[in-house]
Amino acid sequence: MSEPGEALRLDKWLWYARFYKTRSLATKLVRGGRLRLNKQAIDKPHAQVRIGDVLTSPQGHRVRVVKIAALASRRGPAPEAQALYDDLSPPPAPRAPGRRAPGTGRPTKRERRELESFREP
Repeated sequence: MSEPGEALRLDKWLWYARFYKTRSLATKLVRGGRLRLNKQAIDKPHAQVRIGDVLTSPQGHRVRVVKIAALASRRGPAPEAQALYDDLSPPPAPRAPGRRAPGTGRPTKRERRELESFREP
């Protein structure tokens, strides 16, 4: 870990914290301009991050907000990576009844009947 005055490249930190599988994927996301650092849109992978900075990024269908808690010097195991940030993301919105999660495939016969009984008066 490091001291509070130090800084680290944004793409390296995202890779160390295991947000992305490769550093080039992290660089690609940052260059896409969809990431915010302390409420400022960032499109440079060499932007410096410090302890206490807040990152906002899209992840799937939700927005992820994290506060940088530490800087790393290597890409370690997952528990070590999770110690690098505090997750401030709002909880996901509850699903409406009768709605299936995307990617779960076709409903079974039992699930289809439950959906039909819910929809019909």
